[in-house]
Amino acid sequence: MADYDLIIRGGTIYDGSGGEPVVADVAVKNGVIAAIGVFTGTAAQEIDAKGRIVTPGFVDVHTHYDGQITWENRLAPSSDHGVTTVVMGNCGVGFAPVRAGDQQLMIKLMEGVEDIPEVVMAEGVPFNWETFPDYLDAIEKRESDIDFAAQLPHSPLRVYVMGERGASLEPPTQADLAEMRRLTKEAIDAGALGVSTSRSFAHQFRDGRPAPSVKTEDQEVLTLAEGLRDAGKGVFQMVPSYDVTATERMDLLKDIARTSGRPVSFTFMQSPRGTDDWQEMLRGLESAKEEGLDLRGQIIPRPTGALLGLELSMHPFSFNPSYKAIEHLPLEEKVARMRDLEFRKRLIAEEPSDPMAFFLYVIADLDTLFVLGNPPNYNPHPQESIAARARAMGVDPKELIYDALLQRDGHEVLYRPLGNSEGERFESSGRHLVNNDRTFPALGDGGAHYSMICDAAYTTYFLTYWVRDAGEDRKIDLPYAIRKLTFEPAFAVGLKDRGLVRPGYKADLNIIDLERLHLYAPHVTYDLPTGGRRLSQRADGYEATIVSGVITYRQGRSTGALPGRLVRGGRDVPQVEGEKALEPA
Repeated sequence: MADYDLIIRGGTIYDGSGGEPVVADVAVKNGVIAAIGVFTGTAAQEIDAKGRIVTPGFVDVHTHYDGQITWENRLAPSSDHGVTTVVMGNCGVGFAPVRAGDQQLMIKLMEGVEDIPEVVMAEGVPFNWETFPDYLDAIEKRESDIDFAAQLPHSPLRVYVMGERGASLEPPTQADLAEMRRLTKEAIDAGALGVSTSRSFAHQFRDGRPAPSVKTEDQEVLTLAEGLRDAGKGVFQMVPSYDVTATERMDLLKDIARTSGRPVSFTFMQSPRGTDDWQEMLRGLESAKEEGLDLRGQIIPRPTGALLGLELSMHPFSFNPSYKAIEHLPLEEKVARMRDLEFRKRLIAEEPSDPMAFFLYVIADLDTLFVLGNPPNYNPHPQESIAARARAMGVDPKELIYDALLQRDGHEVLYRPLGNSEGERFESSGRHLVNNDRTFPALGDGGAHYSMICDAAYTTYFLTYWVRDAGEDRKIDLPYAIRKLTFEPAFAVGLKDRGLVRPGYKADLNIIDLERLHLYAPHVTYDLPTGGRRLSQRADGYEATIVSGVITYRQGRSTGALPGRLVRGGRDVPQVEGEKALEPA
C-alpha cells in the first residue's frame, strides 16, 4: 500500500509566506499536505516537478459564479489560471434570497450589472431555493473543478425584505432594517462567507435603473454590518462609489469595520474620474490599520477594461439605430451588411442611444480605444489608440474604428481601458497598490461579463508582466507575488486552511513552468446554456493544478476530476505540532 496519495518531487517551492524558496518534495494524503522534505516512500501518483515552481493554489475572492455553479462543473476561466478557490456573491448581486415571482427581477438585475444574457440565466439557473440557506443547500450538492464560497448579496436581500419597494429604491422602515439584520446573521450562521454591497454607478438594470443597493443610505449598509457583528464571524465586501471623495469613501468603509468588528475589503481601483485619489485611499488604509481596523483593498494587478467587438456585447456603433436592425444576424451576415458602403455611411453618421448610461460612457471615448492583439497588450501607449492613428493618417477616427471591427472577418477584439490606466499614472499607482500590505489581488469577475470583460486571467498576467518580464523599475519579487495570490486573499476572507504549502494545509497546489508561462488573447466560445457566448482565455505553463490532493488540470487541460465543493463559512488555521501560524501584516 502506498505511503501517500501524491508526491510532487523536486520542485522549487514558493510556499506562500513570502519567504525564500526551497527545493523539496511535497507529500499529500487525504486531501492535505502531509509532509515536505525528501521522501523515499511511495505514492499512488507522482509528479516530477524538477525545474518547475510549486505554489499554493491561487485564491480569487471577487467572482460571480453564483449562476454558473448551478449549471456546469467547471468554474472557468478562473480554473484555467491556477485558481483553486473562488468567492462569489460580490457587488451586492446574486440569485438569493428570492421569493416566488421575483426570479425574473434577479435575472434582469444580473443581466444589467454583470452582463449575463437573460436567456442563459432563464435556461441555466434552476431557482430551486428561496432563502439564502436554501441556496447554500442547493449548491452544496454541486461538484466542481475548484472550491467555491458564497456571500449574501445586498440587492436580492433588500428586494426579499421590501418587495417592490426595495426594487424601487424606497427607504426602508425600521422593521425592514431589523429583518435585513436578522437575515444577514441567518445567512452567516448557515455558511455564507460574508455579505456584499455596491454603490457603483455602473451597477444598473439594463433599462438604466440603479441596482437596489446603489442608492441606499449609510444606515442600511451599517445594518448589514450589524448582522455580521451579531453572527460574530464573516466578512464584508463593498464596491464603493467613485462619485464621492476618497475621504467620504474611506469614512464609510471605516464605519462598516467599526460597526461589524469584522474584516472589510473593497474594490480599489484608480478611476479615470479621480486619477490621484488612490494616494488618499492608501493613507486611509494606513490610518485604519493604526486604529486596529481590518480594512483592505481588493486590486487587480493590471489595467482593466471592456472588450468590444461585433461578437461581443457592444462596440462604438452598437447603440446606433441602423446597427440595432442587424445586431441579431449571424456574424458572417452582419459583416457583409457592414461592408456595404451605403450602410457604412449611414451607421457612422448616426449617434448612439441607450438607457444605460454606463454603456454609453464605455463607447464614448474614442481616444482610449485600441486593438487588443495576440498576445494581448493591456498597457498600450496613447499614441497606439485607433483615434491617434487616424489623426496621424488624416482620417476620421470613426472610419478607422469601423475598419478595425471588420478585421479578421469580424472577430477582432478592441480594448477600452476603464481603470488603472491613465498613461504613466498606473505605472506609479500600480506599484504602490501591488506593493502594499493593505491590498491584495482579486477582481477576476469570473462568471460575469461573459461578452465584455475577461479579467480572470490576472493571476497569469501578474506572474508574467510584474514578475518574470519586468524590468527593475517595476519588478515584483516572485516569493512576494505568490504570497499576494495565495495566503493574503485566503486569510483576508477567513479561509485560513489554504494559501500555504505547509503540513496540515489543504492540498491545493500549482506546478508551473514559469519560463513557458504565456497568456493568449481572449476568444469567443458559444458554450453557455442556449448556446450563449462567453469570452475564454487560455494560458500555457500550468503543468498541473491540484485541488484537495486531486489533479484537476495537466498541461492546462482538465482531467475531468471534480473535487471542488462549497466552502461553508471560514476555516481555522490547521493545528500542526511544531508549525507556527503565519499572520498577515
